[in-house]
This record gives sequence, C-alpha cells and structure tokens, in this order.
Amino acid sequence: MRTFSGNILPFETKDRVPNSSLLVSILLVSTSMVTSTTFGYDASMINGLNILPSYANYFNINGPNGTTILSLNTASVWIGGILAGVSFGKVTDVIGRRPALFWAAIITLFAVILQTAAQNVGMFVAARIFIGYGTSASALTGPAYLAETLPFRRRAWGLGIFNDFYYVGGLIAAGITYGTSFMPSTWAWRIPSAIQGVFSILCILLLPFTPESPRWLAFQGRPEDALRVVALTHASGDVNDAVVLVQHKEIIDTIDYEKNTAEPLSLAQMVKTPSARKRMLLCSSVAVFSTVAGNVIVSYYLGTMLTNAGVTNTTTQLQINIILNAFSLVCALVGTYYVDRLGRKPTAIISIGSLTIFLFLVGALTKTYGINSTNNSGIYATVAMIFLFQGAYSFGWTPLLYVYPPEVLNYAIRANGMGAFQFVLNGTALMAVFAFPFALNNIGWKTYMINAAWDALEVPFVWWYWVETQGKTLEEIDEVLDGVKHSNAPDLEKVMRGEAEGISMEKTEEDRDVKE
Repeated sequence: MRTFSGNILPFETKDRVPNSSLLVSILLVSTSMVTSTTFGYDASMINGLNILPSYANYFNINGPNGTTILSLNTASVWIGGILAGVSFGKVTDVIGRRPALFWAAIITLFAVILQTAAQNVGMFVAARIFIGYGTSASALTGPAYLAETLPFRRRAWGLGIFNDFYYVGGLIAAGITYGTSFMPSTWAWRIPSAIQGVFSILCILLLPFTPESPRWLAFQGRPEDALRVVALTHASGDVNDAVVLVQHKEIIDTIDYEKNTAEPLSLAQMVKTPSARKRMLLCSSVAVFSTVAGNVIVSYYLGTMLTNAGVTNTTTQLQINIILNAFSLVCALVGTYYVDRLGRKPTAIISIGSLTIFLFLVGALTKTYGINSTNNSGIYATVAMIFLFQGAYSFGWTPLLYVYPPEVLNYAIRANGMGAFQFVLNGTALMAVFAFPFALNNIGWKTYMINAAWDALEVPFVWWYWVETQGKTLEEIDEVLDGVKHSNAPDLEKVMRGEAEGISMEKTEEDRDVKE
C-alpha cells in the first residue's frame, strides 16, 4: 500500500491507495459507478412504484388530478438535475473530483431519508429534487474523474461500466419493488426508497482508497503528485516507466497550455472558440439524443406501456420489469465490450438505427394488438419489440452516454462542460418525463411513431458531425478537435507498441526546469 496525501476529505486523515494499477482501476470504477447504480435504482424503483396500488392510493394518483401528480412525482428528480448542472461543475473544479463525489453522495443520502419519510406529495417531490441534484452532481463528476484518471486503454471500459450499472441498480430495485408489492401498507414503497441510500454509503466508504485525478493535480501546480498517480494507474507505482513518463508529459504540457488561455475553467471558455463550440455541441447531442430516443417511456412508464399493449396484470408487469432490466444489463455489457472495438460512431449508429426500427414496430403492434385485444400472440410480439428496443438502446447509448462527453471535452471546460451536459440532459428529460403520460393517454400508439421518426434524424447527424475518439489519450483527442497537439511527447499508443521512443525522467525534469 502507498500512502497518499491529496485533497483532504472531511472524514479522512490519510489516503490508503493500493499499489496495484489493476486494483486502483477497479476501485476507481467501483466508486464512480455507484452513481449510475443509484440513478438506475431510482428509475426502476419509481417505475415499479407507479405500478403499485398502495403508492397510487397514498398519493391519490387515481384521483381527478392523478396524471399531474404521477408526472410531478416522477419528473421532479430532473429539476434537481438541472440545478446540479448549472452549479456543481465549478465545485468539482475547485475542490477536486474526489471530494466532489463525496459531497454528492452526502446530498443523495439526505434526500433518500427525506423521500422514505415523505408524508405528502410536496415532501416527496422535494426529496426527489434533492435526489436529482445529488445523483446528477455525481454524474457530472464521476465521468470526468474516470476519464482523467484511468489509463486510456481502460477508459472506454471504465466509463461504459460506469453507466452499465444503471441496470444493476434497476434490477435490484425491480426485485425489491416486486417483493414489497404484496405489502398492504405504505412500507410497500417506503422500503424501496430507504434501500436506495445503500449505494451512497458504499461510495463514501470506497473514496479513501482512490487517488485524485492527475489532471486536476497538474492544474493545481502539483506535477509530482500527478506523476505518482499516473504511475499508480499505469505501472503499479513505477515512476520511471516509459509509458508513465510519456503520459505525464502529455498531461503537463497540455495543462500548461490550457492554464495560459484567458479565463481557464470559466463558463465563457465553453463557447469562446470554434473548437470549444464543437465540443459542446458534440456533448449536447449525446444528452438530447440519448434522452428522447424513447427510453424514457420504458424507464418510467413501463406499466402504462404494457397496459396499452394489452398486459394489465400488476404482478405480470412487475415481473416483466425485472426481466427487462436483466436483459438490458446484458446488452449494455455487450455494447461496452464493442465500443472500443467498433469505435464510438459505429456503435452509436448501430444502436440508433436498430432502436428506431423496433420503436416503429412497438407503435404498429400496439395499435393492432393493444387494449381489449384477445390475440395473445400479438401481445407477446409487442412485448418482444419493447425488449428489442430497450436492448438496442442499451447496446449503444448506455455505455456511450458517459464515454463520449468527457472524451471530447478538454480539461479547461471538462467540469463545466459536464455540468452543461447534465443541464441539457436533465432539462430534456424533465420535458419528456412530464409530457409522456399525457401523450400516452391522449394519442397512445402514435407517441411511439412520432418518437421513432425523431430517432431516424439522429443517424445522419452522428455520421456527419461526430469525431472518432477510439484508441486515443485525452490529449490526443484534443489534437483531433483542435488540429494541433499541445505537447511534443510521442503518441502513447506508438510507444506502447514500440514504434516510438519514450522519454527519460531526466528529460522530463529538464523540460520542467526550462518552463520554470
């Protein structure tokens, strides 16, 4: 074990970071993926609660204002996400990636307690706003933390797994809500609410065993600490390793360049140059496209979707919710495996093209074999298309949602850019989650057709506008977007393949002396 003194967290005196690159990578991903597990749990839990009679009765969802209450209880989590998007990016830049994750977990834990104790709609909605703030604060910090700290060959895997665990949380919540559904009291929905806090506790317990982002440390003027972290994540602590020295030089040179730009880390940097504007548009396209692909209906209103398809039994709907989350998790893991082999653009195009076809089929089959249909084969076909749609979505968008944005954002705008990403993501989701119950009630199957027509427009945009980031360090991605690399270090991939010479510790120290 290697002792690290870094950015101090409220509960710690010293860090205890393992001196093993593989174990450090696992701990980094484990700490961050708690975020997506919490969010996936929340989505699946509220999906299950929307099916439970005891929840519907307690909040009078079957009353005259039922649709409004249903939408508000469900969509309010995104209000907190919007607030986190506009405020937490700066916090992440100032106090560091790791402490930011700690405080996000604390906020989420407080919100879970409030939600479990909710006595009325107002208290429940307030709790869900805080949950949205805490989980979105984690969701903008975690990907930046992983992208900046993991070795580039593990980056896609780590960021993909980060969001794949959305379905782990979803599967756990689906099972718990199914188990509590047989309770006649309010504990049928309070128990699932309370268990949600377990993931935030796990995050807090793991944080002392992970290092701070080397890029954050470099920006704070701590190159030696940054070198030790790079050595830990790439070569189990060997600061003389050739790959470590090249990666460290890339980081230091690029950070020095970005520190010398006007107003680094400011909001203005996000729109100041054509390159920054392109980065933000790429980032925002992921937020919008992944949110209004149609997955919001499946994630939050599966009960209504299944009822419209002809499956009306509550127990059956809850069972389908469990199976669907397990299926989606498998598809997401397969997508994570291929995102670094196929590339980011091909994975997105395959996912979008497939889910568009399946969503059109969901609409057509719902129209033909929907409510009051006695054709069981037609109903089964509709459910099968729902599964295939969610599988296609999970294959591409689940890993890409947090792989691509932190990759295309350079350090000067990464935290604020991820904040803007969360703002757009949550704002789009708020609109969709609030609107879809009304759409499903009023135009039914046509909702799917309209959504699928929108999805078809996403394919040419991704094909034409996205840049490929596969197989590059963050600094090498800057070269793709800026047209110039801000370091004279050789490409890391070439050094690892033996096609280029590395650099020595002496050379690194000479360069540092020249700059000083």
